Amino acid sequence: MFTGIVEELGHVVEQEDLGDATRMTISGPHVTSDARHGDSIAVNGVCLTVVDVLPDGRFSADVMAETLNRSSLGALKPGSSVNLERAAAANSRLGGHIVQGHVDGTGAVISRSPSEHWEVVRIALPREISRYVVEKGSITVDGISLTVSALGDEPLGRDDWFEVSLIPTTLALTTLGRAAVGTPVNLEVDVIAKYVERLLGERR
Repeated sequence: MFTGIVEELGHVVEQEDLGDATRMTISGPHVTSDARHGDSIAVNGVCLTVVDVLPDGRFSADVMAETLNRSSLGALKPGSSVNLERAAAANSRLGGHIVQGHVDGTGAVISRSPSEHWEVVRIALPREISRYVVEKGSITVDGISLTVSALGDEPLGRDDWFEVSLIPTTLALTTLGRAAVGTPVNLEVDVIAKYVERLLGERR
């Protein structure tokens, strides 16, 4: 489990094609400071298992085809920046919200509206998961726990959208600070909403 509080902005060092998977080598000196084989590290919101801890603050992880197809990790290349977070410890503060590291869908940055001290980012929201997103609720974007500041519907069967307001710290220390319009992002909705829907559905 994670909390959506990004610990470090790392970058992809190398990608090795394994046929039906890719082995990624990622630089993250902070998150690897106590990492061991088998530990979980969220990379842009995707829970990956550490295969090897390498010198110079790097680690490698295998990403299967299913993950590459269902997340934005397939669009990464050497040099790409990534948000990194180690799995939460049982005795740590829950700074964001409950994040599983299981991507529910991908969206894309639609627009950016900068202000003096913050910025509003609008992101496409796939219709199949939009029912789990509510204004002032939590959503994970590329591994970042964020509060939904606005929601909107799109006509003609297009994706819906939501907005998040980013403070200077988020802009400076995560990939969303530099994500241009059109950039794909991983989305994970609040898991509690999915459990509630399942339980209510069974009652009906």
